[in-house]
Amino acid sequence: MWVYLLIGIVSFLILYFIFLVNLFIKWSNKVKEAFSTMDVYLKKRWDLIPNLVSVVKGYASHESETLESVVQLRNSYNDLNKEDKVKSNEELNEGLQKIMILVENYPELKADKQFQNLMSNLTNVEDEIANSRKYYNAVIRIYNNKIQVFPNNIIAKVLRFKKEDMFLISDNEKENVSVKL
Repeated sequence: MWVYLLIGIVSFLILYFIFLVNLFIKWSNKVKEAFSTMDVYLKKRWDLIPNLVSVVKGYASHESETLESVVQLRNSYNDLNKEDKVKSNEELNEGLQKIMILVENYPELKADKQFQNLMSNLTNVEDEIANSRKYYNAVIRIYNNKIQVFPNNIIAKVLRFKKEDMFLISDNEKENVSVKL
């Protein structure tokens, strides 16, 4: 009788272990997929930058330092790992804010059809990025919960599944935007 009970307990533990391993792998893959989706939208944004910069450059040629720094960021994007892409994205946000400040000084640029089209595309891409960020962070939350709750955390630690970081906004993005009328 005790032998059957012991075999049952051991069988249950083995099945539970297999279940958790498969669960962790599935959610780890979902995390990778979610980042990859967000990365596609970030890349779309990065691909719009040279066009936006060239249009702005035509109107604000003396502001080349700001524009060149944004282009340099864009050119290095493909060679970055996940963490560096997140950091580079924050730097790009700052560069885009500087470009938008430049645009305010050139009313004829704001009226330019090509610029308006690029800004419309950029707005659409920014919306896609925001949605993919929400999805990515939701997947990260679920994954982190699965590997951090007891007793899953023991098996996750043994199998070296690690907590993932959420895609957070930078401190600069949290600041209020001043609007002058």
